[in-house]
Amino acid sequence: MAEQTAAQSGAARPSGATAVASPPTPEAPRTRIASGTVYRGGTGMWSWVLHRITGVAIYFFLLVHILDTALVRVSPEAYNAVIGTYKTPIMNLGETALVIAIVFHAFNGLRIILVDFWSKGPKYQRLMSWVVVALWVITIAGFLPRQLTNLFADFH
Repeated sequence: MAEQTAAQSGAARPSGATAVASPPTPEAPRTRIASGTVYRGGTGMWSWVLHRITGVAIYFFLLVHILDTALVRVSPEAYNAVIGTYKTPIMNLGETALVIAIVFHAFNGLRIILVDFWSKGPKYQRLMSWVVVALWVITIAGFLPRQLTNLFADFH
């Protein structure tokens, strides 16, 4: 009884480590710590990551948009100066990236709703991820030529 496993003694595990139950043997303690594991979820993982990144990017755009619009009340001259900077080619690229992020976030959000609320959603999750990518590519392919024409028109 003098010997206790790490789990029984309440010893702390390294951050990110998960306890994996293993059969008790004289050579091995009751609990083994699996450290350094990485989630390799395929399309689901990348969809999750991109959804969070695009969500944060859209949030910061909205924050900046609210702040620059609020400048009208503070100083119309400052507002005009800020709006003037939005007409540069760099900001045009930023707008392009914003639309790309919004379109992905919207389609992927619909996929998430289907996975959560449709009884067959989890079964078709991988297929729906590829449908999101296909719809995103088609939508962006329709958007990019016009947007890039505007961008390159600014260089002349």
